[in-house]
Amino acid sequence: MKFFPIHLSVAFSTLFVLTACAGDPAPGTSSTTSGTAGEPVAVVNGVAIPNEFVEVIIAEQRAQGAPEDPNMKDNIRKELVRRTLLEQDAVKAGINKRPDTVVRQDLARQNALIRDYVQDWTKNNAPTDAEVEQEYEKIKTSLGDQKEFHVRHILLKTEQEAKTAISNLGKGAKFAELAKKSLDPGSRDNGGDLGWASPALFVPPFSQAMIGLSRGKYTTTPVKTSYGYHVILLEDVRDLQAPSLDEVKPELQQRLQQMKWQAYIEQLEKNADVK
Repeated sequence: MKFFPIHLSVAFSTLFVLTACAGDPAPGTSSTTSGTAGEPVAVVNGVAIPNEFVEVIIAEQRAQGAPEDPNMKDNIRKELVRRTLLEQDAVKAGINKRPDTVVRQDLARQNALIRDYVQDWTKNNAPTDAEVEQEYEKIKTSLGDQKEFHVRHILLKTEQEAKTAISNLGKGAKFAELAKKSLDPGSRDNGGDLGWASPALFVPPFSQAMIGLSRGKYTTTPVKTSYGYHVILLEDVRDLQAPSLDEVKPELQQRLQQMKWQAYIEQLEKNADVK
Protein backbone atom coordinates (compact mmCIF):
# COMPACT_ATOMS: atom_id res chain seq x y z
CA MET A 1 0.00 0.00 0.00
CA LYS A 2 1.37 3.38 -0.93
CA PHE A 3 0.36 6.12 1.42
CA PHE A 4 0.60 9.87 0.92
CA PRO A 5 -0.28 11.44 4.30
CA ILE A 6 -2.19 14.42 3.03
CA HIS A 7 -5.88 14.94 3.55
CA LEU A 8 -7.11 16.56 0.38
CA SER A 9 -10.64 17.65 -0.31
CA VAL A 10 -12.08 15.95 -3.36
CA ALA A 11 -14.24 18.93 -4.05
CA PHE A 12 -14.49 22.59 -3.20
CA SER A 13 -17.25 22.52 -0.64
CA THR A 14 -18.15 26.14 -1.18
CA LEU A 15 -18.18 25.77 -4.95
CA PHE A 16 -20.33 22.68 -4.77
CA VAL A 17 -22.84 24.30 -2.43
CA LEU A 18 -23.20 27.20 -4.80
CA THR A 19 -23.51 24.94 -7.83
CA ALA A 20 -25.97 22.61 -6.12
CA CYS A 21 -28.17 25.52 -5.09
CA ALA A 22 -28.35 26.82 -8.63
CA GLY A 23 -31.37 25.68 -10.53
CA ASP A 24 -34.07 26.62 -12.97
CA PRO A 25 -35.93 29.91 -12.54
CA ALA A 26 -38.70 29.67 -10.00
CA PRO A 27 -42.26 29.31 -11.27
CA GLY A 28 -43.88 32.67 -11.77
CA THR A 29 -40.88 34.36 -13.35
CA SER A 30 -41.25 36.09 -16.67
CA SER A 31 -38.45 34.06 -18.28
CA THR A 32 -40.67 32.46 -20.91
CA THR A 33 -42.06 35.80 -21.98
CA SER A 34 -38.74 37.52 -22.52
CA GLY A 35 -38.19 35.99 -25.96
CA THR A 36 -34.85 35.36 -27.65
CA ALA A 37 -33.68 35.15 -31.21
CA GLY A 38 -34.54 32.02 -33.17
CA GLU A 39 -37.63 29.96 -33.82
CA PRO A 40 -39.56 29.10 -30.64
CA VAL A 41 -40.10 25.45 -29.81
CA ALA A 42 -43.69 26.16 -28.85
CA VAL A 43 -46.13 29.01 -28.30
CA VAL A 44 -48.33 28.50 -25.24
CA ASN A 45 -51.34 30.79 -24.95
CA GLY A 46 -49.47 33.38 -26.97
CA VAL A 47 -46.22 33.00 -25.00
CA ALA A 48 -43.19 31.82 -27.00
CA ILE A 49 -40.78 29.28 -25.52
CA PRO A 50 -37.36 30.01 -27.06
CA ASN A 51 -35.39 27.16 -28.60
CA GLU A 52 -32.42 28.28 -26.49
CA PHE A 53 -34.22 26.94 -23.41
CA VAL A 54 -34.11 23.44 -24.88
CA GLU A 55 -30.47 23.75 -25.92
CA VAL A 56 -29.38 24.88 -22.44
CA ILE A 57 -31.22 22.01 -20.74
CA ILE A 58 -29.77 19.48 -23.19
CA ALA A 59 -26.25 20.83 -22.55
CA GLU A 60 -26.73 20.56 -18.78
CA GLN A 61 -28.08 17.02 -18.98
CA ARG A 62 -25.19 15.91 -21.18
CA ALA A 63 -22.72 17.53 -18.80
CA GLN A 64 -24.25 15.39 -16.03
CA GLY A 65 -23.70 12.24 -18.10
CA ALA A 66 -27.21 11.73 -19.46
CA PRO A 67 -27.21 9.08 -22.23
CA GLU A 68 -28.01 10.04 -25.80
CA ASP A 69 -31.76 9.85 -26.38
CA PRO A 70 -33.38 10.64 -29.73
CA ASN A 71 -36.52 11.71 -27.84
CA MET A 72 -34.68 14.05 -25.46
CA LYS A 73 -35.54 17.27 -27.29
CA ASP A 74 -39.20 16.34 -27.66
CA ASN A 75 -39.46 15.35 -24.00
CA ILE A 76 -37.88 18.61 -22.92
CA ARG A 77 -40.27 20.55 -25.15
CA LYS A 78 -43.25 18.80 -23.52
CA GLU A 79 -41.88 19.56 -20.06
CA LEU A 80 -41.33 23.22 -20.95
CA VAL A 81 -44.91 23.45 -22.20
CA ARG A 82 -46.20 22.00 -18.92
CA ARG A 83 -44.02 24.39 -16.93
CA THR A 84 -45.23 27.35 -18.94
CA LEU A 85 -48.84 26.37 -18.35
CA LEU A 86 -48.18 26.05 -14.62
CA GLU A 87 -46.32 29.36 -14.62
CA GLN A 88 -49.24 31.09 -16.29
CA ASP A 89 -51.68 29.67 -13.76
CA ALA A 90 -49.38 30.64 -10.91
CA VAL A 91 -49.28 34.22 -12.18
CA LYS A 92 -53.07 34.25 -12.50
CA ALA A 93 -53.26 33.13 -8.88
CA GLY A 94 -50.94 35.96 -7.85
CA ILE A 95 -48.23 33.64 -6.54
CA ASN A 96 -45.56 35.69 -8.32
CA LYS A 97 -46.42 38.67 -6.11
CA ARG A 98 -46.07 36.86 -2.79
CA PRO A 99 -43.06 38.19 -0.82
CA ASP A 100 -41.67 34.71 -0.08
CA THR A 101 -41.93 33.73 -3.75
CA VAL A 102 -40.16 36.91 -4.83
CA VAL A 103 -37.33 36.16 -2.40
CA ARG A 104 -36.93 32.60 -3.73
CA GLN A 105 -36.90 33.93 -7.29
CA ASP A 106 -34.15 36.37 -6.38
CA LEU A 107 -32.12 33.62 -4.72
CA ALA A 108 -32.54 31.31 -7.73
CA ARG A 109 -31.35 34.07 -10.07
CA GLN A 110 -28.39 34.84 -7.79
CA ASN A 111 -27.40 31.17 -7.53
CA ALA A 112 -27.56 30.67 -11.29
CA LEU A 113 -25.36 33.73 -11.81
CA ILE A 114 -22.84 32.58 -9.21
CA ARG A 115 -22.78 29.05 -10.60
CA ASP A 116 -21.83 30.27 -14.05
CA TYR A 117 -19.27 32.67 -12.61
CA VAL A 118 -17.66 29.94 -10.51
CA GLN A 119 -17.37 27.70 -13.54
CA ASP A 120 -15.64 30.45 -15.49
CA TRP A 121 -13.40 31.33 -12.55
CA THR A 122 -12.17 27.79 -12.06
CA LYS A 123 -11.37 27.44 -15.77
CA ASN A 124 -9.41 30.68 -15.75
CA ASN A 125 -7.56 29.90 -12.51
CA ALA A 126 -6.64 26.25 -12.97
CA PRO A 127 -3.33 25.27 -11.31
CA THR A 128 -0.39 25.08 -13.71
CA ASP A 129 1.77 21.99 -14.04
CA ALA A 130 4.60 23.90 -12.37
CA GLU A 131 2.40 24.69 -9.36
CA VAL A 132 1.34 21.04 -9.08
CA GLU A 133 4.94 19.83 -9.24
CA GLN A 134 5.99 22.36 -6.62
CA GLU A 135 3.22 21.24 -4.25
CA TYR A 136 4.15 17.59 -4.84
CA GLU A 137 7.80 18.20 -3.95
CA LYS A 138 6.83 20.18 -0.86
CA ILE A 139 4.63 17.39 0.47
CA LYS A 140 7.12 14.71 -0.51
CA THR A 141 9.85 16.54 1.43
CA SER A 142 7.58 16.82 4.46
CA LEU A 143 7.43 13.02 4.71
CA GLY A 144 10.92 13.08 6.19
CA ASP A 145 11.98 9.77 7.70
CA GLN A 146 8.50 8.36 8.23
CA LYS A 147 8.14 4.60 8.04
CA GLU A 148 5.55 2.17 6.80
CA PHE A 149 5.02 -1.34 8.04
CA HIS A 150 4.13 -4.63 6.38
CA VAL A 151 2.04 -6.56 8.90
CA ARG A 152 -0.23 -9.55 9.28
CA HIS A 153 -2.80 -10.03 12.00
CA ILE A 154 -5.29 -12.46 13.39
CA LEU A 155 -8.44 -10.92 14.85
CA LEU A 156 -10.28 -13.01 17.43
CA LYS A 157 -13.33 -12.44 19.60
CA THR A 158 -11.91 -13.27 23.01
CA GLU A 159 -8.61 -12.78 24.79
CA GLN A 160 -8.38 -16.49 25.48
CA GLU A 161 -8.69 -17.31 21.78
CA ALA A 162 -5.85 -14.86 21.07
CA LYS A 163 -3.71 -16.41 23.80
CA THR A 164 -4.34 -19.85 22.34
CA ALA A 165 -3.26 -18.62 18.90
CA ILE A 166 -0.06 -17.16 20.38
CA SER A 167 0.62 -20.45 22.18
CA ASN A 168 0.15 -22.36 18.93
CA LEU A 169 2.58 -20.04 17.15
CA GLY A 170 5.11 -20.83 19.85
CA LYS A 171 4.63 -24.52 19.10
CA GLY A 172 5.40 -24.00 15.43
CA ALA A 173 1.99 -23.32 13.93
CA LYS A 174 1.98 -21.26 10.72
CA PHE A 175 0.63 -17.72 11.08
CA ALA A 176 -1.19 -17.93 7.74
CA GLU A 177 -3.00 -21.09 8.80
CA LEU A 178 -4.15 -19.60 12.12
CA ALA A 179 -5.27 -16.46 10.28
CA LYS A 180 -7.96 -18.51 8.54
CA LYS A 181 -9.95 -18.26 11.80
CA SER A 182 -9.59 -14.48 11.90
CA LEU A 183 -12.73 -12.34 12.14
CA ASP A 184 -11.28 -9.94 9.56
CA PRO A 185 -12.79 -10.98 6.19
CA GLY A 186 -10.49 -8.65 4.32
CA SER A 187 -7.29 -10.42 5.30
CA ARG A 188 -8.04 -13.90 6.65
CA ASP A 189 -8.04 -15.51 3.19
CA ASN A 190 -4.65 -13.93 2.55
CA GLY A 191 -2.88 -15.17 5.63
CA GLY A 192 -3.88 -12.12 7.64
CA ASP A 193 -1.83 -9.88 5.34
CA LEU A 194 -2.61 -6.15 5.66
CA GLY A 195 0.08 -5.05 3.21
CA TRP A 196 2.17 -1.92 3.61
CA ALA A 197 0.66 0.89 5.64
CA SER A 198 1.48 3.85 7.84
CA PRO A 199 0.86 3.53 11.60
CA ALA A 200 -1.59 6.42 11.29
CA LEU A 201 -3.99 4.13 9.43
CA PHE A 202 -4.47 1.85 12.44
CA VAL A 203 -6.15 2.43 15.79
CA PRO A 204 -3.60 3.45 18.48
CA PRO A 205 -3.34 0.14 20.40
CA PHE A 206 -2.68 -1.72 17.16
CA SER A 207 -0.14 0.75 15.77
CA GLN A 208 1.71 1.02 19.10
CA ALA A 209 2.08 -2.75 19.33
CA MET A 210 3.12 -2.94 15.68
CA ILE A 211 5.82 -0.26 16.06
CA GLY A 212 7.26 -2.08 19.06
CA LEU A 213 7.91 -5.29 17.13
CA SER A 214 11.10 -6.39 15.41
CA ARG A 215 11.04 -7.80 11.89
CA GLY A 216 9.69 -11.34 11.82
CA LYS A 217 8.32 -11.17 15.38
CA TYR A 218 4.74 -11.36 16.61
CA THR A 219 3.01 -9.99 19.71
CA THR A 220 3.31 -12.34 22.67
CA THR A 221 0.25 -10.91 24.38
CA PRO A 222 -3.13 -10.17 22.79
CA VAL A 223 -3.65 -6.61 21.58
CA LYS A 224 -7.11 -5.35 22.47
CA THR A 225 -8.94 -2.85 20.24
CA SER A 226 -12.60 -1.99 19.69
CA TYR A 227 -12.66 -4.74 17.05
CA GLY A 228 -11.54 -7.56 19.33
CA TYR A 229 -8.18 -9.16 20.19
CA HIS A 230 -5.31 -9.14 17.71
CA VAL A 231 -2.18 -11.19 17.23
CA ILE A 232 0.16 -9.08 15.09
CA LEU A 233 3.14 -10.21 13.02
CA LEU A 234 5.59 -7.66 11.63
CA GLU A 235 6.92 -8.77 8.27
CA ASP A 236 9.07 -5.76 7.38
CA VAL A 237 9.66 -2.00 7.77
CA ARG A 238 10.75 0.52 5.16
CA ASP A 239 10.90 4.24 4.50
CA LEU A 240 7.53 5.64 3.53
CA GLN A 241 7.09 5.31 -0.22
CA ALA A 242 5.50 8.36 -1.82
CA PRO A 243 3.33 7.70 -4.87
CA SER A 244 4.41 9.13 -8.20
CA LEU A 245 3.32 12.57 -9.30
CA ASP A 246 1.07 11.04 -11.95
CA GLU A 247 -0.78 9.01 -9.30
CA VAL A 248 -1.66 12.02 -7.16
CA LYS A 249 -1.77 14.78 -9.77
CA PRO A 250 -5.62 15.00 -9.95
CA GLU A 251 -5.82 15.19 -6.15
CA LEU A 252 -3.11 17.85 -6.01
CA GLN A 253 -4.87 19.87 -8.70
CA GLN A 254 -8.04 19.83 -6.62
CA ARG A 255 -6.09 20.79 -3.50
CA LEU A 256 -4.47 23.75 -5.21
CA GLN A 257 -7.73 24.83 -6.86
CA GLN A 258 -9.40 24.79 -3.47
CA MET A 259 -6.59 26.83 -1.95
CA LYS A 260 -6.84 29.39 -4.76
CA TRP A 261 -10.60 29.63 -4.35
CA GLN A 262 -10.31 30.08 -0.59
CA ALA A 263 -7.70 32.81 -1.04
CA TYR A 264 -9.93 34.54 -3.58
CA ILE A 265 -12.96 34.47 -1.24
CA GLU A 266 -10.87 35.79 1.66
CA GLN A 267 -9.59 38.64 -0.51
CA LEU A 268 -13.13 39.52 -1.57
CA GLU A 269 -14.21 39.63 2.07
CA LYS A 270 -11.17 41.68 3.04
CA ASN A 271 -11.83 44.33 0.36
CA ALA A 272 -15.59 44.45 0.87
CA ASP A 273 -17.42 47.16 2.79
CA VAL A 274 -19.64 45.01 5.02
CA LYS A 275 -21.51 46.75 7.85
